[in-house]
Amino acid sequence: MQPSAPLRRVATLAATALAVVAAVALSPHSAGASAGRPAKVMTPAAAGQLAKSLAPQLKGAAAGSYYDRTAKKLVVNVTTPEAAAKVRKAGAEPRKVQFDDSTLAATMTTLNASEPIPGTAWVPDPRVNKVVVTADPTVKGAKLARLTTVLKPLGEKVKLERTDSELKMFLSGGDPIYGSNVSSVRARCSLGFNVKRSGKPDAFLTAGHCGNPIRSWATSDSGEEIAVTTASSFPGNDYAIAEYVAGAPEHPSEVNLWNGDEQEITAARDAVLNEDVQRSGSTTGLKSGTVTGLNATVNFPEGQVRGLIQTNVCAEPGDSGGPLFSGSDAIGLTSGGTGNCTDGGTTYFQPVVEALTAYGATVG
Repeated sequence: MQPSAPLRRVATLAATALAVVAAVALSPHSAGASAGRPAKVMTPAAAGQLAKSLAPQLKGAAAGSYYDRTAKKLVVNVTTPEAAAKVRKAGAEPRKVQFDDSTLAATMTTLNASEPIPGTAWVPDPRVNKVVVTADPTVKGAKLARLTTVLKPLGEKVKLERTDSELKMFLSGGDPIYGSNVSSVRARCSLGFNVKRSGKPDAFLTAGHCGNPIRSWATSDSGEEIAVTTASSFPGNDYAIAEYVAGAPEHPSEVNLWNGDEQEITAARDAVLNEDVQRSGSTTGLKSGTVTGLNATVNFPEGQVRGLIQTNVCAEPGDSGGPLFSGSDAIGLTSGGTGNCTDGGTTYFQPVVEALTAYGATVG
């Protein structure tokens, strides 16, 4: 949305622009995938639901899953032939791997319990069956030595990658949602999703690192107040909610596509690894990419955030707080990352379902 446009055209993300993590070559080995029934063709949303229902049935023999965009099927990592048979029967494709969920979860716990090193991030990646650790160019000298000390005992369960740009958040001056004329902070972020709550004023979600400093919002720099931040969570999480005041512009459940059209948002769900997604931002407009990781931990200079969605969708300053979505489904809120929309990079998103649950809110 531009400052003069109605609020319904605002939708996007303020700032994080993305870690250029080297692409990982994948060579999945199916666990007897050629035997029995073939994997079902399904949408990413259906694949996500199937993955959730399968996990408890595999009784510790699961090791994550991801969506095969080309074949439109769910691939489920397993560690036993029995689990492979169950996966195949359910309509997904089994893939035999070394490390199970509990092993990778324990690895994440170890990393999360270590002293945070700004400029680092880690995420379990079922496609390589390891926890991928990313370090930006600021991780050198003593910081790199500390990271090496943490990673060495974890052995083959981790993989270290370097980025060529700094991991950071982007809270900057500009449009489309600003600190208002009564705000003490003149920064700019992006609106994520408009939401409703029973018995309370309509509201919108944005990033917590935006809601912490900006308590009053406008559609132009130092403009008239249109919303007030009522709750914000950062670090740890990265979400905030702002209630519209009387007389605010119309605010339907839509995302601005920056081509004269809007995408209606009717539901919210969790992201699915390897699915196609889009992000709308006030600085860079509409950008597309894929989900490259789930449950990521990111150590920003401002603090650590856990449980984030990792993507290869680019972003730049002014995009923070904006929406990540797939069709009419809301998925996330822009948090931060490295890179830019010229060279590419990695961007992290706060899962929107967690924010909606925290505030008792719904989209649509």
